[in-house]
Amino acid sequence: MTTIAIIDYGGSNLKSVYKALDSVSSKKINVKVSSDVKEIVNSDKIVFPGQGAIGNCMSQLKKTGLGRKIENLCQTKPFLGICLGLQSLMRTSEEDNGTACLNLIEGEVKRFKKPSNISGENFDKIPHMGWNNVYWEKKHPLMEGIPSGTRFYFVHSYFVKPKDPELIVGKTNYLGEFTSSIGRENIYATQFHPEKSSAAGLQLLENFVKWDGAS
Repeated sequence: MTTIAIIDYGGSNLKSVYKALDSVSSKKINVKVSSDVKEIVNSDKIVFPGQGAIGNCMSQLKKTGLGRKIENLCQTKPFLGICLGLQSLMRTSEEDNGTACLNLIEGEVKRFKKPSNISGENFDKIPHMGWNNVYWEKKHPLMEGIPSGTRFYFVHSYFVKPKDPELIVGKTNYLGEFTSSIGRENIYATQFHPEKSSAAGLQLLENFVKWDGAS
């Protein structure tokens, strides 16, 4: 039986991720939420979800010891990061007065900024919240059956800027163009929430369940 571990580091959004993954998994797939390092390490696939602030996320990863394990997990198993699960892979984040992240992917997490040439309330609100289009920059197994321009659900005030543009799988427009998904070898991560994105999100999660980690 294949085991998919959803990392519980003390953050939120675990129940909805579990329910969505479980709904697209066969009886041969065991989906579990776990904070046990040994149990996570011994699983076949890893999902790293998250909502909230990066400072607390990194503090909890350090406290639980999961932060030290994630680098190895990213090198050896199919890995899906969602929202903070994407941002935490970068080197640094502007959030919480500057936060050191896991530095697994060279890049930064930047905050959306109101355009300087726009005044008053006539501008897109921060955080970016709601449905928006994701346009594919290249093919990836997790995008199978999902057309470019499909709408996914977002909730965030920060976005990633990977140093290597070849890692960018999807882009979205909000206060300018930003990276909304990345892929490298057995790692795939999204700024949007597939578990909240109706049929398209479930298709992505089903693709992950079937994915062997090859790009």
